[in-house]
Amino acid sequence: MQPPVIDQTVPDFSASATSDQTVTLSQLKGRNVVIYFYPKDSTPGCTTEGQNFRDLYADFQALDTEIFGVSRDGLRAHENFKAKQSFPFELISDPDESLCKLFDVIKLKKLYGKEYMGIERSTFLIDKQGILRQEWRKVKVAGHAAEVLEAVKQL
Repeated sequence: MQPPVIDQTVPDFSASATSDQTVTLSQLKGRNVVIYFYPKDSTPGCTTEGQNFRDLYADFQALDTEIFGVSRDGLRAHENFKAKQSFPFELISDPDESLCKLFDVIKLKKLYGKEYMGIERSTFLIDKQGILRQEWRKVKVAGHAAEVLEAVKQL
């Protein structure tokens, strides 16, 4: 399956999330959706990114926009991370990488000279009709959530 393309409909998906929820894209029609992929719960960059989305959550909600964080971590780790950081949005668990593959965010990465396949920090903005309107890849955390909020305001 090809990853979604800007200005095209995102294929429907369902995924397990925190709070015993199943997130199904087609059930979110009528709302904007921000999906941000991050490498790992409770790591410095991922924590900061989540906190930035948390701090702007009311602004996103005022614009009829849902936020979901996605990583390969399990639901128990997600629940702990969400509770510790007081995230008001759900975190999607993607241990089989099906959502990661759909959005093509698994990339070759290097850490301390070792190469491995991991999640490239990426964010996707889907409009109320289920159409991908913007994507950010190789995200730098600083200022990113505010940039996404500005993009939502332009919809």
